[in-house]
Amino acid sequence: MAPQRTTLLSPTELAYLYTSLSLSPPLRPDARLPTTFRPLNAETDLLPSANGSARLCFADGMEGIVGVKAEVERTKGVGPGTGVRGHKREGEDVSMSGTGLDKDELVVENKTGEHDWVEVTVDMPGQRDDDSMVIFLAQMIHEGLVADEALSKRLCINGRWHWKIYIDILLLSPPATYPLPLISLSTHLALLSTRLPAPVSTGEEDPLFNDDWDAALPLYPSGNGKQSENTTVSKPPVTLLVISVGDNIFFDPSREELSVADAVVAVTLTSSSQSGPKVLAIRTIDPPSRLSSSSSAALGDELGFGEDDKEKEGTWKPRRGGMKRNVLKKMVGMCVKPGGVGEEVLSGLEGFA
Repeated sequence: MAPQRTTLLSPTELAYLYTSLSLSPPLRPDARLPTTFRPLNAETDLLPSANGSARLCFADGMEGIVGVKAEVERTKGVGPGTGVRGHKREGEDVSMSGTGLDKDELVVENKTGEHDWVEVTVDMPGQRDDDSMVIFLAQMIHEGLVADEALSKRLCINGRWHWKIYIDILLLSPPATYPLPLISLSTHLALLSTRLPAPVSTGEEDPLFNDDWDAALPLYPSGNGKQSENTTVSKPPVTLLVISVGDNIFFDPSREELSVADAVVAVTLTSSSQSGPKVLAIRTIDPPSRLSSSSSAALGDELGFGEDDKEKEGTWKPRRGGMKRNVLKKMVGMCVKPGGVGEEVLSGLEGFA
């Protein structure tokens, strides 16, 4: 887990905040409901030289821009009798004279992609490119994208060529809280607006495309166009930041709420027209209270906590131990159930595209 800034709240203030979030019903500092996200403004198609782009701004001033660029690349490991990944078809005789490729010998029915077909970079003010937070956030976005089989199939042109997409994420201001929700939502919108040139070539020919940008095809087709009944319309993955405080679950936590969280989880979701939201990846994140000795052990020494681990009245101490299974089950259930948070977020973001 990458380090992040902790809030400058006293132990008494942290205790009051933890108690408020543990109530039934809970009371959040900004009066939001547990499943309510912060207000945001978003726009798409703002970078004319990119295949897709989006800008998103939260009410607290956090702002980010995402650009998506695509280029054609030759697929590695393709040879006679091989598919996109270079696997031989079972029971096929691949003996051929010469080294040329015959399009009839290429297996492209089950098109699958490789992890290097998607490249994600994150740029944050005041952070180096090799900083742990930058690398961690880029890896989390990349993890959800490569786990989405629908994306890898769309990037495959034929048995010998594929699209490679570059996703560049730029935060315009230092993050006031953990920037994962901002990065994930803006990336989702950028991919929704991404369009690729319409192909003119067919089969295993070298790819040729239509020069007319108005004829470009969306990377993620919407369900509003003419689709056949058997066509599956999917959406880009989105990563939700979820925390638990006591027995309560909260989505899109603020900086103050993260400082008293018992557990922090990043849940990556996607959905399609034939099925509801489904989980692509789950990552647990260390809460800020456990990231340094000054916020946990040092705080306990200051308050006089000993081996008996007893808390003083009116003060707060970071919880120790892992997350309970029923809490994780409740988090995932709230994300994937019909009409739940995941479905609401995905349908709401589609309105910006």
